[in-house]
Amino acid sequence: MDNEKLSLPQYDIPEDIQNAVAITTLDRLYNWGRRSSVWPLMFGLACCAIEMIAAQASRYDMARFGMEVMRPTPRQADMMLVSGTVTKKMAPAIVRLYNQMPEPKYVVAMGACASGGGPFKEGYNVVAGIDKFIPVDVYIPGCPPTPQALIAGLIKLQEKIDKESIRKVRWYRKGPDTMEIPLPILGPDLIDPRRNAEIKMAAAETKEGA
Repeated sequence: MDNEKLSLPQYDIPEDIQNAVAITTLDRLYNWGRRSSVWPLMFGLACCAIEMIAAQASRYDMARFGMEVMRPTPRQADMMLVSGTVTKKMAPAIVRLYNQMPEPKYVVAMGACASGGGPFKEGYNVVAGIDKFIPVDVYIPGCPPTPQALIAGLIKLQEKIDKESIRKVRWYRKGPDTMEIPLPILGPDLIDPRRNAEIKMAAAETKEGA
């Protein structure tokens, strides 16, 4: 084990056993294991996916971070890397994949399109950011971001994992946080079922005004 990452700085370990002993906490040990074995879900949406594929090549070697094992099924993945433009037709499929991923799970929005719609933000068929439907942990700017930017974003995700406490994480709690996200309804426009009450209220006000 890497004593520099696991050992607590306030405890002085004698020099003769520093390479054999580590004094740490359960949180640090638990997070150290998770941060070093993040498995991304293997899918891409648009041009950002080409940069994601390049980052997996030998030149950038994402295996250094334990993230080279891209899984073809959401049931074996714990990180969703949304790489590209999210269309309204694709959004329900992305939410379905997110719901199928086991906890703990994380979402990284790669590029301007996944983060906020990018150059297609005003388009009739594009979602202005995947965070409209699923929670995002890390945003990576760029159009498209380079493989170096992707790796920097994944390092930020590792830093976030390092700060989590096993006593406070959502996947060990009961309540609304563990509920599935309802699938968006694709009609004349994309409707989020979580906004049904708001939509009904606005429709009632419009009817009264008419």
